[in-house]
Amino acid sequence: MRRTLLSLLSCCMLCFALCASAQDEPSTPKTHHFLYMQYSPGNRIVELSAEGKVVWEHPLPSLAVMFERLKNGHIIYAYGGNPTGVQEVDKDHKVVWNYTAKCEQVLGFSRLPNGNILVGEQGPCQAVEVDKEGKEVRTTPLTTNEKPAHRQLRSIHKLKNGNLLACHEADATVREVTSEGKVVWEYPGVTNVFEAIRLKNGNTLIGCGTQARIIEVNRDKKIVWEFSAKDAPELGLTWITGIQILKNGNLVVANFLRGSEGRGVHAFEVTRDKKVVWTFADHKLSTLVTMVRTLDE
Repeated sequence: MRRTLLSLLSCCMLCFALCASAQDEPSTPKTHHFLYMQYSPGNRIVELSAEGKVVWEHPLPSLAVMFERLKNGHIIYAYGGNPTGVQEVDKDHKVVWNYTAKCEQVLGFSRLPNGNILVGEQGPCQAVEVDKEGKEVRTTPLTTNEKPAHRQLRSIHKLKNGNLLACHEADATVREVTSEGKVVWEYPGVTNVFEAIRLKNGNTLIGCGTQARIIEVNRDKKIVWEFSAKDAPELGLTWITGIQILKNGNLVVANFLRGSEGRGVHAFEVTRDKKVVWTFADHKLSTLVTMVRTLDE
């Protein structure tokens, strides 16, 4: 009996020691296989492995700030030079679709479920839906108080109700408009706003630009959730730009370091409990980053 008790005690002590040892070992840092848009030096889209190695990159024809990756691996991006428009390229850098806009500059766009492209035109400020043949299906005038083209518009999305949700950087305002262009909802006071996403619960997630914060607001414009620089000062938040919502609800956020080059992270992943679980900061590889999309969620 005594021998049995001693054996049990020894086993328990061994298990305790193993558990304690496992807890003492540092956890493996989370990594991502992801794409990002480099604003400087030199516009390009870069694919990094989970080990941080460049596995693919695509030089852009001119100024660009946002992109989307399709299920077939192709990349769509807007380009703001002369000419300006939106194009789709494959992994061999071949242009498989291109739309040249008649406006001064295109920086914002989104791909619709039917395959059409919603082009955010600046000068004049309007949304143009274009089909796969490059035919203009619908044009919606957008409201802005900004006369110069460059800062009139950033992200733009079509909502399930058919309305459009647009970020007007210079106006510091997110506006929802009907297909005819009538403003039915807006949220002002978000300086240099880049991204706004309508959530399934009807609230709107907004990246508040140089306010260095992300907020979720309801239809009554009340803030129901917020993540800002004070929640994670170690990130060096400067200018919130692109936002990706992962399947688990976490957010992957781009931090545009204009004015803070060499300091702070380019991107990070944060939970709704405000826990930072991943960061990307490689100042030798890139100076300024506007958008990040993970490929391994």
